[in-house]
Amino acid sequence: MELYYKKLGEGKPLLILHGLYGSSDNWYTVAKYLSSDYCVVTPDLRNHGHSPHTSSHTFNDMVADIYELLVQLGLTNVHLMGHSMGGKVAMLFAYRYPNFIDKLIIVDIAPREYTSLREPNDHVLQHLNIIQAYDAVDPAVYSSRVEVEKEFSQYITDERIRQFLLKNLARGENGTFRWLINVEALKNNMHGLMGKINIPNNAQIYTPTLFIKGERSNYL
Repeated sequence: MELYYKKLGEGKPLLILHGLYGSSDNWYTVAKYLSSDYCVVTPDLRNHGHSPHTSSHTFNDMVADIYELLVQLGLTNVHLMGHSMGGKVAMLFAYRYPNFIDKLIIVDIAPREYTSLREPNDHVLQHLNIIQAYDAVDPAVYSSRVEVEKEFSQYITDERIRQFLLKNLARGENGTFRWLINVEALKNNMHGLMGKINIPNNAQIYTPTLFIKGERSNYL
């Protein structure tokens, strides 16, 4: 899959992978700052931002997409940074293609499973609520962003989270609003996204790695 991406600066390549419901725009400020020393590439992962939509959305899919992007750009020996879902993609990519990676930075995620079939935890419930909100609100029937946000606020009461999620609201060519993310694909693949990545328990990644934890986050 040919991903949409932005590229800033010159120097050692640094690839930044956004998280679930995010896009390359989320990392623009960081990318611009780092572009004084690095060639920073920020792609939109599949079913997000301006990249193509498809029914399948697995970690294997996204690793294959990133491999294709690096080959397309002729990049090797890159610094790879991933946040949340992008962090899981980065870890699996480093395991599959270690020769492409110089250093690894994982932001606020671990390779473990985040879901329970018997008893959904806070992580799962939060994402189910978010997907329910996206699924319930059809932006095409509203004429202004204010109207969409008012309806969306009935499902997502936290304003900070709501504003982040509403970054996926955009106007289509016909002037109507639409979601940039592929809501149906994310909903159908959510169990896999909450699961652990496909790295054997006895496997080791020898790439020098930095894990960064959000102070108020319980993901890592």
